[in-house]
This record gives sequence, C-alpha cells and structure tokens, in this order.
Amino acid sequence: MIIGRLTGTVAALGADHVLIDVNGVGYVCMAGARLLSKLHAGDDTVLHVETKVSEAAITLYGFGTDEERAWFVRLQDVHGVAGKAAMAILDAITPAELMDAIALGDASVLTRAKGVGKKLAERITGELAGKPPPMGRFGQFETARVAGLASTPVAAATGARSEAISALVNLGYAQADAARAVASAAKDAGDEDVSQLIKAALKELAK
Repeated sequence: MIIGRLTGTVAALGADHVLIDVNGVGYVCMAGARLLSKLHAGDDTVLHVETKVSEAAITLYGFGTDEERAWFVRLQDVHGVAGKAAMAILDAITPAELMDAIALGDASVLTRAKGVGKKLAERITGELAGKPPPMGRFGQFETARVAGLASTPVAAATGARSEAISALVNLGYAQADAARAVASAAKDAGDEDVSQLIKAALKELAK
C-alpha cells in the first residue's frame, strides 16, 4: 500500500515526526523542523506523503507541498543521498532555492542543511545539473493547505520557473543553459510572471 496524502487531525508532535489521526487511525510521518513548527495539536491538516518500503519497515515522510515531496524523491537519485539527507536539505532551503543552487552550481547553499558537507553538496549540484525539475505524481503539483500555510505561492513561483525553462528548451537552448539563465533572471525579474521571466532569461542568454 502506497500512501500519497493524508488528510486528518494533528494528534501529537515529536522532535522529527508527527502523528496524524485519519478517521481514528494514527499515521506517524517523519517531518522536518520547518513543517513541524507550523503544526499544532488539534489542527486539521493535509500532508503530502512519500512512502518508503524496506524489509524492516514502512516509513512515511510528510511534506507541506507536493513539490517538496517531488524534490525529496529527486534528491535521492543522487548517489549517497538517503531520506535523512534529502529531508535535511528540504528543511533548510526551499524548492526555489534548490533549483537555483543546481542551476548556478552553487553547492554552498546546500551545506546549510544539517549533515550535508561540501563533497555531498557538490555531488548533488553536479549530478542534477541539466536535468529538468521533477513533476508531481500525476504530471502536475497538487495544491493543499497545511496547518494554515498555503502551498500555492511556492508552487506558483517554481512552476513559473519550470515553464520558463521549458519554453527556452523548446527554443533550442540546452536544459542547463536555460536553467542558469532563468535562475539569474529570477533574481531581478521575480518568478511569478512567466513571460517576464522568459524575456529576462533571453537577455541573460544573449550576454
């Protein structure tokens, strides 16, 4: 059984996990400190979940947005990155910051995460460079509200970047070059208006 989302009530909180009561059944999800700080016992909430199955256990990892869940999976494509490290990275930086770090080859951003050293950070930016960003489980990101924190703004920002990168790739630019240009352009042009982001990125590519 693969659990992809939980809708229920926060029953209890731990140092690195949360207990969600769903119609009388309690599910324990591993969670980062940033998400846990937004949750309170008694809250009705929705968590996006990635299920990991091993011989020893079934572990649920909970996230505030579907995009964070998708990046959790993508990060583990990198050799040496397990669930703990992937969770730590997403607890320390946002998906948009992660996209920029990969696009610009700025491994130092990833070292903000607990337990992620320079070598591992460089391996992550190196191996994921030039790859398109992950998509939602069914091709697009779900939006949901988690303990009063809307996931839509984050998804909108990174979604605009993904659209801009895709548009530039369709124009014939390499994925890595398009990602770098969009990351640079977003610093000045913002990342909510796709057309403005594309125009600014084209100027970056023309330099």
